[in-house]
Amino acid sequence: MKKQNNLVEEVLKDFQNRILERKSYETQWKLNMNFYMGNQFCTIGFGGLVEDSDRQYFWQEREVFNHIAPKIDIRLAKLSAIRPKLYVVPASSDEKDTYTAKMSKKILDSVSSKYNLSQKINQATKWSEICGTSFYKVFWNSNLGQVVAIEESGRKIKAGDVDIAVCSPFEIYPDSTTCENLEDCQSIIHAKVYSAEEIKRMYGVEIEGKEINVFSLDSTFSIGGLGYSGIGTKVIESTKKDAGLVIEKYVRPNEDYPNGRLIIIAGETLVFDGELPYINGVDGKRDFPFIKQVSCDEVGSFWGKSLVERLIPIQRAYNAVKNRKHEFLNRLTLGVLAVEDGSVDIDNLEEEGLAPGKILVYRQGANVPEYLDSERLPTDFEKEEEKLLEEFTTLSGTSEMGDMTTISASMSGVALELLLDENQTRLSFTTDSIKNAIKTIGKHLLRLYKQFANMPRLMKIVGENGMPELFYFKSSDISSDDVQFETESEGADTLTQRRNTIYTLLDKGLLQDEDGKLSQTAKNKILEMIGFGNWNSTQNLGELHIRRADNENIAMLDGDSVRVKQIDDHALHINEHIAYMLSGEYEKNADEKVEEVFLKHIEEHKNLLKEGE
Repeated sequence: MKKQNNLVEEVLKDFQNRILERKSYETQWKLNMNFYMGNQFCTIGFGGLVEDSDRQYFWQEREVFNHIAPKIDIRLAKLSAIRPKLYVVPASSDEKDTYTAKMSKKILDSVSSKYNLSQKINQATKWSEICGTSFYKVFWNSNLGQVVAIEESGRKIKAGDVDIAVCSPFEIYPDSTTCENLEDCQSIIHAKVYSAEEIKRMYGVEIEGKEINVFSLDSTFSIGGLGYSGIGTKVIESTKKDAGLVIEKYVRPNEDYPNGRLIIIAGETLVFDGELPYINGVDGKRDFPFIKQVSCDEVGSFWGKSLVERLIPIQRAYNAVKNRKHEFLNRLTLGVLAVEDGSVDIDNLEEEGLAPGKILVYRQGANVPEYLDSERLPTDFEKEEEKLLEEFTTLSGTSEMGDMTTISASMSGVALELLLDENQTRLSFTTDSIKNAIKTIGKHLLRLYKQFANMPRLMKIVGENGMPELFYFKSSDISSDDVQFETESEGADTLTQRRNTIYTLLDKGLLQDEDGKLSQTAKNKILEMIGFGNWNSTQNLGELHIRRADNENIAMLDGDSVRVKQIDDHALHINEHIAYMLSGEYEKNADEKVEEVFLKHIEEHKNLLKEGE
């Protein structure tokens, strides 16, 4: 027990040190979130806290003209188009490895659809765009999957399944902020607040619930102008009652712990101390279950850089220019009245002003109150406002066709295309990070199934012909985790650009076969890529025959005889069976009995083919 208490104290002390090391970054993230949400009259105080700034005068304009949020929304809309299709490279040219690679691709497609991976990527991208960094946690969830047993108490035991969670940067604590990549970190802490009831359900331990600070949103009346106020949203710290902090410390494999180490502490109770649970690293090694995604890399820092941080000075300057401009207009509209001391009732004049039809009574012999002459609005306001708007566009990289200041009527189509390419290139750092994260997620998924899917599992996907397809697999059906993209050129291109590219390829004849015809599979794929989905959902007979021939190969390799049907495409079946007999998988596992079964089956196909002629 003493050893456990010492371990808990050691981890909690390490956690506190990481909090202090990360505090400056965390403060910047809070400031970024406030500016994105519209609370832009705030700053970082001496204590490292985000503090609101008050009006210096009651008449001071404090309206917010938020240009950060729409710029980030435009970037998010562009980045949402980056969803490259994954495929798995076979471990070898062997027929069995080719088959398992196809099976692995189906697994990735099914998981992507089941967990709505696109939505999770959008969620992580929003965190990375605002705070600079976000994380995916790919882990094995024992509460998912089909029910395999029921205990006497009635509790259901499930087979488990992979799960994907998006973690904000506020939950992750590296051992050093100077490590640029996850691979450079020797340990990672994942800290998250749960209710005491959730902790008991997850770990079976009861803790004493406490009040813990968490982030929430609040309304503030700190914006507005002369005579009116507005409501803005800001990020504040609030308390969550009856809650506990769960700390998961992941230690990379080393000499003392060859398989790494995982320590889980709920509240102040040690609930787990063992090796890293997942074989999700390269070459069958155990590694962290986290994947990092950044908006822009920052040299020498674990944390990425957010575009919001760069736009904050421009946003402050823009708000100042607009508000000072409106204050100047208020003076022109309301006027500044000069009144001789004691000549009028000052209190009444301040309260009611010079309303239309007002009778102004002033002391006999005194000077008549008069308005001071005001200058016209300086042109410097307009010039500065235009320059700041141009800086917003330049720094955010979101000009494109919506920014008409960069487009003239004399521009050629080539010039416009170059302008679009330049704007897309500005997003290349962010798009590369998203692509690498998607690829790594695919690798982690396959490695977890390879480790835990010991019994056959049923999955569903939409096939190439647009019809639902059910398939079984187990860990032995995954022989490769080399995940790549189907097309490396896929980026933030629009649907119109993609269509034009496909039409060009069709005109050049690059998608047709030697007879100048398109296969049914190619037609379905083209219709899907140009935005019509699986418009032609008729069954592709060739694909169905090939699939049946592959299943027959597997059955005959086990020594089972397979009946030849009249409806079979005999020529296609003969080619598939002969190709399989020439593969290394057949040579390695077939004996004389299996060869006899194959030859007899092929002979039946040949006889029926001759009869059909």
